[in-house]
Amino acid sequence: MATIMPQGELMRRAVKWVDAKRAETNEPLAALCEKAAVQFNLGPKDAAFLDGFFKEHKEPGRD
Repeated sequence: MATIMPQGELMRRAVKWVDAKRAETNEPLAALCEKAAVQFNLGPKDAAFLDGFFKEHKEPGRD
């Protein structure tokens, strides 16, 4: 049976996951965002937001 989560919880988890994976690996940001979208079952708008969020808050020297 599926667990009901508050609206936005999947997005918060996806952001944390991508942030953690960026610290662990040298995988491109676009690939991580795509994997997070699949893993956390994000819709197209949420996936686009996730990608834009990390591009906007980019660290110097990161992809």
